[in-house]
Amino acid sequence: MKRASITAAAALLASTGLPAAAQEGAQVPTKAEAPASRAVGMDLFVSTDADNTDVYRAGLNFDLRYRGQQDYLGVRVEKAWYRPLGQQTVGKERVFLRYADSGGHWAWNAQVGTDGDTVIGSASIHDDAAMRKEFFIERDVVETPRGVNEGIYYTFAGAALDLPVDDRNSFTIVAGAQEFTGKNVRLHARASYVHGVKPEWGLSAQLRTRYFRSTRPGEYDYYSPRWYVQILPVLQMRRFSGGWRYMVAGGVGAQRDAISDWRASYFAAAEVTSPEVGRGWYGKASLQYNNIPQNSGAYDYGQAMLGIARAF
Repeated sequence: MKRASITAAAALLASTGLPAAAQEGAQVPTKAEAPASRAVGMDLFVSTDADNTDVYRAGLNFDLRYRGQQDYLGVRVEKAWYRPLGQQTVGKERVFLRYADSGGHWAWNAQVGTDGDTVIGSASIHDDAAMRKEFFIERDVVETPRGVNEGIYYTFAGAALDLPVDDRNSFTIVAGAQEFTGKNVRLHARASYVHGVKPEWGLSAQLRTRYFRSTRPGEYDYYSPRWYVQILPVLQMRRFSGGWRYMVAGGVGAQRDAISDWRASYFAAAEVTSPEVGRGWYGKASLQYNNIPQNSGAYDYGQAMLGIARAF
């Protein structure tokens, strides 16, 4: 069955809604001294899996105030198409208010709106302390046949904490609760260890672990065993050149749940982000692959995102 974990639209210049404590180099931005401008952006998100579930999201952002990717105020209009398990495509229009700003040692962002049926979106706030703290919440539809046709949603809220050891080693822990339409509540715990193998190359070795437990397993048609655990070693390289940012990562690990034995877990990702080009143009593209669990085992899942924006 289709995943029921967080799958926020990876829109350019929009909040991800995902726990960001594991993002390297994330800091509270310094307030820009330049006068605010405006910005417009477009993006396309596509995902597909081995169960013939396809999701497409096309979005348009218009910021009435824009001082950078951490300081803006605007609106987002989005069209989403869901085709779960190869069945009939269901289209939804989604509208959001998007906002990001900072003050003191804290920075925050939010993208909150509606799909015509209920409130959806995400928000997060984090500080710039050595032991970086973040609090987040996200709400969206479950992308299964019953999810998109009957209106099954999840709300996921939690907190993340960075625990630096020295200039090459750090830990991140994340705890949260995910409530679904109905009676199921899923408790999440994640922990990551990051070691800088070659800091001058941007190369790091990571050990990512996660665990969740459901109070009402198998309630609807989304993947929901009693419990699930994953252990995933990952190599990641992040480079900066001429204002461009590049990232590639990959790993092979193991996963299991309450209804199946241990099996392989795979992950690969690549991302490129441009600096300001020409008259305020920006661009971002990303690819990701993993084999995520379902009721009968694990299967392939891939997603891609492409976005451009221009400040004026």
